[in-house]
Amino acid sequence: MKKISTLLLSASLAASMLIAGCSSGQPANNNAAPPATNNQPAPTPQDQAAKLLLLNNIKEPTSLDPPIGFDEPSYNILNNLMEGLTRLDADQKPQPAAATEWKISPDGKVYTFTLRENKWTNGDPVTAQDFEYAWKRMLDPKLASSAAPLAYIIEGAEAYNSGKGTADGVKVKAVDDKTLEVTLAQPASWTLLLASNPAFFPVHKATDQKDPKWAAEAATFVGNGPFKLTEWAHDSELKMMKNENYWDAASVTLAGAVWKMIDDENTEYQMFTNEELHRTTTVPADMADQLFKEGKVLVKDGAGTELYRFNVTKEPFDNKNIRKAFSMAIDRQTLVDLVLMRQQKPATGFVSYGLPDANGAGQFRDVGGELIKYDPAEAKKLLEQGMKEKGYSQLPEVTLTYRSGTNYEKTAQALQEMFKQNLGVDVKLQKVEGKVLTDMQKQLQFQIARSSWLPDFGDAINFLDIFVTKSPSNRTGWSNAEYDKLIKDAYKEADDAKRIQMLHDAEKILMDEAPIAPLYYYNTSLLQSDKVSGIESTSLSYTDLRKAVVK
Repeated sequence: MKKISTLLLSASLAASMLIAGCSSGQPANNNAAPPATNNQPAPTPQDQAAKLLLLNNIKEPTSLDPPIGFDEPSYNILNNLMEGLTRLDADQKPQPAAATEWKISPDGKVYTFTLRENKWTNGDPVTAQDFEYAWKRMLDPKLASSAAPLAYIIEGAEAYNSGKGTADGVKVKAVDDKTLEVTLAQPASWTLLLASNPAFFPVHKATDQKDPKWAAEAATFVGNGPFKLTEWAHDSELKMMKNENYWDAASVTLAGAVWKMIDDENTEYQMFTNEELHRTTTVPADMADQLFKEGKVLVKDGAGTELYRFNVTKEPFDNKNIRKAFSMAIDRQTLVDLVLMRQQKPATGFVSYGLPDANGAGQFRDVGGELIKYDPAEAKKLLEQGMKEKGYSQLPEVTLTYRSGTNYEKTAQALQEMFKQNLGVDVKLQKVEGKVLTDMQKQLQFQIARSSWLPDFGDAINFLDIFVTKSPSNRTGWSNAEYDKLIKDAYKEADDAKRIQMLHDAEKILMDEAPIAPLYYYNTSLLQSDKVSGIESTSLSYTDLRKAVVK
């Protein structure tokens, strides 16, 4: 994904999550008031208003139109304003959400979802037609949604999105108001996980057709989730309040939340200490050791990888051994222990923790083993070998490009020193804004560049498929026919054990060819007020505020 994570929580994704059907209880009474507790009356609107959750979204959402807001700043908000057919629970397992149940055909290709009784914030019923409209709209080439390739597992989706087919050819059909039928091009065991992704949220058809900019302002936004958008001061803050029309409103404990948009770590931390925020991802370096030892920092593994990309179309990184030398010269353990100090795990491969292997065999990362190592002596040999292959008597000038931000700068400076110490190479540093860096990577106008990857659903294929030859997320210029075939075959393989083994084989090729140098795996590292509890986040960075409590 295309989003940069600061709040990632992880847990194992068991293979048993993808069952042939499940159900939930009866829909909640949408008009029911929150129950009183301890013989006290239910809180008044004034009481509730005083207990809003105060969070920092870091920056303005890219868009609150589900298939357009394809990044974490948008997902944080969307996951609370809207809801898909499924929703991930605290154990990362898909649970009934807009759908009460589903059935899967014996060949694993047809999913039939039954929708529950629910309403949009404007009072209209949520229907299967809203989902059909939304999913086909995401695939409309005119919309140019970056999320569209996620839906290519659906029969006819890729053809329509690439301009070779029609919307009618996409096998998503509202059988009636409460029944949605989806036919896949081939079995995909991650379908129920994918259904929880915000890109697959429904869109109120009448609203979108009347006003294509409906998602740009609080006054026109229409959602179906546990909260409703009430205020939006762009680039400043956004406010959401409990949605009385939500099917399970009686179980939502939080009155509402305010999301600030503060992209400065010092300001964010100061606001936290002043109780203007209930959470902060900023842990001051001079206090980190003490705060971690005192157990005041919340830390959990997450799905996502920090990495550097090599441009294999530019010297000197058009040579495999030179790329491997630079990767092998990175002391990842020192980077996380002494530079970043947030208890991240050093990357031993590209695919992070938080994703399952086949048949309940544990995590993909554990099974995949250590594919990258720190070995300065071997790195030096590989560099000399690569320089000989290229005919270099002296290595061409190397520039490392990174995005502005304290941790990104510290990482770049640390690697600059490692390359000097372990390879004898002087590397220049270039700091640019995030959008500029993304554009440079897309145009292959860099040598080494900071990057990241966060999965859109909990399967290793969503990591590895980004490096196939024609992927817009590749951004390295690297191409390998054997790798491409493994990923293509993995998408078609119905046997999950065989499919996962193909992915392990692909990752080994990726690490041996070294178009990237993974650095560390993401985790949460945050401070939280003792007045707050119940915030849930998945390893995929979907923040869920339904059960949050502010004392």
